[in-house]
Amino acid sequence: MLTLTRSVGETIRIGDDIEVHVVEVRGGTVRLGFKAPREVAIHREEVYKQIAEANLLAAQVTADTLGALAAFAPTAAAAEPVEGTVEAAAVTADAEAQPARAVD
Repeated sequence: MLTLTRSVGETIRIGDDIEVHVVEVRGGTVRLGFKAPREVAIHREEVYKQIAEANLLAAQVTADTLGALAAFAPTAAAAEPVEGTVEAAAVTADAEAQPARAVD
């Protein structure tokens, strides 16, 4: 870990785009100001951990839900009747009941 000493009003730069300003020091508390591009997320550690935990839980729920839904998804094999079933017998009976067509 890099440790730097700064006074109120001084700045630390991270790369070309991020500035950390020391705004106030009061007792054991330091107030910092940040200037960074909008796409850079800046969170307190406890908030970051909550977000990471929520994302992990959401990913697990999504995987569980997709797995459960897969059991109900129709497959190509399920669309055709299996020989020896009532559906297969009905399809065979329907085919036999149709009159033959003359082909020219």
